[in-house]
Amino acid sequence: MHIPDGFVNAPTAVATGAASLGAVSISLRRASRNLGERTVPLLGVTAAFIFAAQMLNFPIAAGTSGHLLGAVLAAALIGPWSGVVVMAAVLTVQAVGMADGGITALGANIFNMAVVGGLGGYAVFRLLLSLFPRTTTGYFAAAAGAAWISVVAAAAAASFELAVSGTVPLGITLPAMVSVHMIIGLGEALITATVLAAVLASRPDLVATFPKGLLPGQRSASVAATSFGRGSRLLSFVVGALVVSVALAVLVSPFASSSPDGLERVAQEKGFADAAQAPVWRFSPLPDYQVPGISDPRFGTSLAGLLGVAALFAAVVLLGRAFGKWRPGAAPAATAPALHPLAGHEHTDHRHAGHSHRAHVHLTDDPNAPPDPDHEHADRTP
Repeated sequence: MHIPDGFVNAPTAVATGAASLGAVSISLRRASRNLGERTVPLLGVTAAFIFAAQMLNFPIAAGTSGHLLGAVLAAALIGPWSGVVVMAAVLTVQAVGMADGGITALGANIFNMAVVGGLGGYAVFRLLLSLFPRTTTGYFAAAAGAAWISVVAAAAAASFELAVSGTVPLGITLPAMVSVHMIIGLGEALITATVLAAVLASRPDLVATFPKGLLPGQRSASVAATSFGRGSRLLSFVVGALVVSVALAVLVSPFASSSPDGLERVAQEKGFADAAQAPVWRFSPLPDYQVPGISDPRFGTSLAGLLGVAALFAAVVLLGRAFGKWRPGAAPAATAPALHPLAGHEHTDHRHAGHSHRAHVHLTDDPNAPPDPDHEHADRTP
């Protein structure tokens, strides 16, 4: 669904670019409130996985392929604001590094897939959660339904942009785009539910939108994570997810379907494919997911996928660390009255009036963390 250069005119590109810039700025500001040592790596690995998964075009009917959008998946895993930031980073790297989606259409692509697909899909997700039974089945059904709608809604938004740009009449492109993406959305729904189920099976505490305590034994699992080290468990999850992302990009993507995707198929059938222009940005280091100088296209795709996964993970982690330190409106730690005066460092055994503390650590970067089992207050009699 990546719109190339030439499909949208200058006014549409400017308008969607301004809307996307505003949405990403607000999202980055909102997301920065919760960025810490525990959350930043999750953003990075989510971006890496979505990038790798988008390389896997799967075949659908009539010689057309589709690929994961990933906006609802990102919102469900790390929250809607962080999801918009991650999607914008993925789309920017694809446009600049791989010439996948035009530079002039980058604002439109971010608006369609990150804003409409991400924030709009998340709103549908929350609505479905309120309507479906409060069970794991209801949660997966809500995520799958929202993922399907996000793809159709993003396709409809692209159709309006093409019509406003004068590329193709709305009466032609809207039915064609919506119908083909209704089929692609089925794959989106299946992949979204499957990935969420896999993450919930291993680390339910890392899924931002999953109702706490819904899974049997979830509380005990979280307490165990606290007792035996959050850092090591989080590191294991991030490394495992990165390995999966690399495997998808390196081992699976070279065998993805080569059929045109939904937008390309519609452009061919409706006669506006010639509106696409040569890429405005001609300095992409990995154009069309190939490495210049490598003659084997499958090996070139594998190497380009590996480099893309590594670049996205590093870029998003650096971005998260930079904005995680910037807390708009927050008082310095030394003067903020709401903070515990000893927050952020360990306590050894000491006594307060009326009770004693055993050795423990204050975890201030995770508001949803369960009570520390080693932090106990013992009543004392005089």
